[in-house]
Amino acid sequence: MPGEIFIISAPSGAGKSTLIRALLQGDPRLRFSISCTTRPPRPGETPGQDYFFVSSQVFREMIAGNLLVEWVEQFGHFYGTSREWVESTLAADYDLVFDLEPRGARRLRSQFPEAVSIFILPPDPEALEARLSGRPGGLDAAELVVRLEQGRRELEAAGWYDFLVINDELPQALAHLQAIITATRCRTARLWPLLAPRYRL
Repeated sequence: MPGEIFIISAPSGAGKSTLIRALLQGDPRLRFSISCTTRPPRPGETPGQDYFFVSSQVFREMIAGNLLVEWVEQFGHFYGTSREWVESTLAADYDLVFDLEPRGARRLRSQFPEAVSIFILPPDPEALEARLSGRPGGLDAAELVVRLEQGRRELEAAGWYDFLVINDELPQALAHLQAIITATRCRTARLWPLLAPRYRL
């Protein structure tokens, strides 16, 4: 049976990346969806592990050929996910975790209506600004303003998601994420076709 799709979104600074890393480390059935991007690699990033780095021309060809299940343009670069990669991973019975902003989440959900969407919230707007300001290396004032404004727009989309998780205390937020994944895997529509023969039904 094909795997499940979990879409996780959050405003920058809500702790989404930390939660996703912890989620993946504790669940061998989960795979992180690796996006294609036109931005250059950052220090420490590994091609094929963090992103598939491609040229703008290649990315536009993928759009034209309908080879992406979702894509967006953000901060001057393109980001998107290969259809072939998603379908082959799901067919291998792995569950996929997507790290997407709301526009990409909606596009993916339009093609995979059964996908489960989760929005990570900071405890409050002040915590979001504090986390962004305190990032290692820091953000310059202009970038901080851009990210805070984008974060406010993304918070407006929270009501569209299936589940909300408040990341105040990391262990509790992680436990909530794990509970959502467990519940999804126990849905009747997924399990009963496999279990009915056992009960001779």
